[in-house]
Amino acid sequence: MRRALPAMPVPALMLVILPLLAACSPEPGSHAWCEAKSEQAKTEWTASDAATFARNCLFDDTEIGSEAWCKRLEDTPKGEWSGNDAKVYAKHCVL
Repeated sequence: MRRALPAMPVPALMLVILPLLAACSPEPGSHAWCEAKSEQAKTEWTASDAATFARNCLFDDTEIGSEAWCKRLEDTPKGEWSGNDAKVYAKHCVL
């Protein structure tokens, strides 16, 4: 006879599901993120969204991961890179 698994409490279930959902969202400043924000009502944006959009989406080749973005970061001394710059560069520009 099979035993049923114990029910998982809602907070514990949320701790499992939320990271999975977050992993599916595009990285802020990436091409996919810029396209999604362009389609979203501006009234739903946060101040951080607006700043990221202005910095990465308004002009061609400023999107994170674009060839121009990778080249510009390569030309920047590595001592001036943030931890996020290094992570994003490895994700989008190395392979």
